[in-house]
Order: sequence, then structure tokens, then C-alpha cells
Amino acid sequence: MPERNVRVERPDLAELRARRASTEDAARLDAVAQRHAAGARTARENLADLVDAGSFVEYGRYAIAAQRGRRELEDLIARTPADGLVGGTATVNGELFGERAACAVLSYDYTVLAGTQGVLGHRKKDRLFELIERLRLPAVLFAEGGGGRPGDTDYPVVSALDTRAFALWARLSGLVPRIAIVAGRCFAGNAVLAGCSDLIVATEGSSLGMGGPAMIEGGGLGNVDPDDVGPMAVQARNGVVDLVVADEREATAAAKRLLAYFQGATSPGEAPDQATLRELVPERARRAFAVGPVIETLADAGSVTYLRERFAPELVTALARIEGRPLGFIANDSRHMAGAVTSDAADKAARLFSLCDAFGLPVVSLLDTPGFMVGPDAEATGLVRHASRLLVGGAALRVPLIAVVLRRGYGLGAQAMAGGSLHEPLLTVAWPGAHLGSMGLEGAVRLALRKELEEIADEAEREARVRALTAAAEENAKALNAATLFEIDDVIDPADTRGVIARTLAAATSSGAGARDRRPRPVDTW
Repeated sequence: MPERNVRVERPDLAELRARRASTEDAARLDAVAQRHAAGARTARENLADLVDAGSFVEYGRYAIAAQRGRRELEDLIARTPADGLVGGTATVNGELFGERAACAVLSYDYTVLAGTQGVLGHRKKDRLFELIERLRLPAVLFAEGGGGRPGDTDYPVVSALDTRAFALWARLSGLVPRIAIVAGRCFAGNAVLAGCSDLIVATEGSSLGMGGPAMIEGGGLGNVDPDDVGPMAVQARNGVVDLVVADEREATAAAKRLLAYFQGATSPGEAPDQATLRELVPERARRAFAVGPVIETLADAGSVTYLRERFAPELVTALARIEGRPLGFIANDSRHMAGAVTSDAADKAARLFSLCDAFGLPVVSLLDTPGFMVGPDAEATGLVRHASRLLVGGAALRVPLIAVVLRRGYGLGAQAMAGGSLHEPLLTVAWPGAHLGSMGLEGAVRLALRKELEEIADEAEREARVRALTAAAEENAKALNAATLFEIDDVIDPADTRGVIARTLAAATSSGAGARDRRPRPVDTW
């Protein structure tokens, strides 16, 4: 007599389970093995490392390449799962942010037709990008892939230039933070999605370019190895990439770290010994020093992430936290170009202003600059427009800005670092050894007293006169003297800087001074 409690699984549920299993890595062991042999991870492995366990809701899992006209359905199901794009919603950093941890996540699958962009993959992106806009979700995108896919046959197409995904993704600029991860080869349409993102994390061995080898050859530009199209040795130095790491594991960890800055405040972190700030700036005005340790001492321990380090090293940009509050830093680095604001430095700082302003992060500006880099070589870089970009970006800031003059604050370059004027920031303070002036003091002496100096025939006597006059100018240019005329708000003990910043930002938050208004965004000057 048969047992009544034995249940036979319904055929439709059994079919679903089998089809669902076919989309997982376990159903494609050969493809996974090849990926691992290349030192890389699968799309699903990367996403599993990124999102909180059990939080992923996938969209379009059962999509396949639009190639039924030339391939068997079973083959497409087996070899083109998700049409090479895995995506959906999840939480990231949920242990820190709870309900604020919701995020959209997408990853191209290089094991499916080299991560190319298929017809259904584009439709899936359209769906997810519109969802991101509706729900105001931050997004992380693993962008590896070769761009458009010419092999799809199921839909009639001439140019495919009516594809909406690029416009939809670009339209998210300033609305939600978007982080792209580039590992391996990322070309054409995939590179466009990375380039439209707010931050790009790339692995050392990756290659990123607007056109891959096939497009380059098709344009009559010769044969180029994929790894030579846009290697990180080039793309990190020219500022395209914000952060370069060793591999996908580090890239995923970096993306989580970057995303956290835009997810909100955390519990206050450990404060480094603030007394060390008194010793980080040399007493000798001409002696260069690294500004990174200043940022790392002001910020919560271990909270600093530097951006675009290999690009314009004369200007440092970073994201960090002070007492758990996320914020951005810009700072002059006197070890490079004496800390002068070059065209590249202006672009780098303006980009940090824009990023922080879009997503409500305050900015701290650390000044030690002789001003804008000038001269024929500097002008050949388009300095007028690039320098103006920094001024326009600073003037348009809707988030709190705090300026700290560490040592030298000279000329328009110093004004630009402070949002256009020393009275534009919510607070402008200086350290005791700082000097301020309309230009470098020795240069000002030589220009102002040129006729008098030319009348001194003896060169040694003339230079002694310059030194004496410069010393007098330095005395006048002291921060304390500037403070007596209220050109700056205060001169403080370096060890008090972190506390002053934290208290000022707390006041700004409680008063609503950091709230973003509806003023139109500035027009880019370049």
C-alpha cells in the first residue's frame, strides 16, 4: 500500500530548479576553471564577495544571448546564462548602515562571449538603470568586457545607436554614487559605462580603452595587443582611474570602502595622536614635506582613501572620516612642483569638489601653495581654463568647506584652494608658522623694488638687501598678522585642528548649512 505522505515534485517546479541551477557557476565548471586559471574570478564570485550574504535579488537571470537564429536553445542556455550580465539589488556594508545599505549591483560575465554587450543585456541594463533612478540606489558595476556584440541575430538592427543604456547611466550622474570596477580588459561600451561612473577602481593588469583591438584595426590604425590599449601605467597617470589595486579581491574590498563614504556616518573612529601635527610641517619654508601624514593624523585612524594618486601628485585628494563623519580632503604637496596649482591639479581638486558636493560630503582644504603654476609651459597646458575650473567649482559648493593654511597661502592659487576667497569657507584657520600673501614674498620684493635694487651695483649687497626686505615681508605676512586684520578667522595650535573641524561640521549639520539647494550646476570651463 503506497505511503500517502510521499510527495512527487511538480514538473513545473522541477523544470524551474533545473533551469535555475544551469545559471550558476557549478553548471559551467570548464568556464569557471578557465577563469581561475587566468587568475580571475567569475561574475557571481565577485558579486558574492561584494554584497551581504542572502541579500541579492537578481533581475534577468534567465536571459540568454539573442542568437536563436543560429544556435540551439540548449546551447544558449548552457553557454550564455544571463546574457553575460548578472545584476540586481542587494545590501552592501549592511553591518554598518542597516537600511541605508541598499545598493544596485551589476557585473559583466567575461566567461559569456567575452563580457560583450548583448541585446537582452542592454535591455536588462535599461531596466536596472531606471530602477536605480526610481529608488535612488547607489550602484557598483564590474565593467570588464569587450563592448558591443555583433553576433546577436534575433533582433533586426542597422546601427544599434538607439540603445538607451548609455544615456540612462549618464543621467544618473550627481543623483546617486556609482563605482565601476575594471579588471582584465574593458573596451568600447563597457569602458563608456566605467568612464561615466563617479569612481573607477582598476586592477594593475587591466586595460581600459574606448576602442578595443578590433575597432582599432577596423579604423586602419594597425594591430594593437589588448593589454597595450589602455594599461594602468597610462590610465592611472593620466587621471582616468581613481584607485589602482592588485586584483579583483582588493578591487571589491576597495569598492565597498568607497561606497561606505556615501552611505553615511559611522561610529567615531580612533583619533591618532594630534600632538604629532606640531612636528609634521618643517620650520624651514623651503623644505618640502609629505602632506599625507597630516591628512592621516586629522582623520579617524585607517579611514583615509587617496584618489588618483599617480595623477597630478602636487595636489592630493582623498576621502576620509573625522569622528565617523565622511568628508573629502584636498591638499597641496610641496614635494611636487613646490605644491603649485597646475592645470592637472586644478582639474583634480575641482573633480573632488564636484564629487563631494553631489553627495553631501563636506570638504577640508589644506593649503601649502605658492599659487598657480605660471609661465609659457604652464600656459601651454590650457591653464587659464583649468585654473578657472577650480574657482568655478569652489564657488558652486553647496556643502561645508573648511580651509586650513598649513604653511604658505599665496596668490590666486591659494584663493582657489579656499573656494575663491579666504572668507568663502565656513571656517578659515592657519597654523602658527603659516604665511599669506598676494604672491611669493621674495618675488614680490624683487618686483616691487626692482628699480631700487638695480641701482645697487654690487651683487652681494643687492642680494643681502633682497634677503632683508624678504624677511621684513615674511614678518608682515605671518598668519597672526593676517588675523589681526581679520583676513582669516583664527590661528590655532595644529593639535587642535581635528577638534575645530569636527565642531564646525557639527554646527553646520545642526543648522542645516550643509543642505543642498536647487542652484543650477556650473558650466564646465573646459
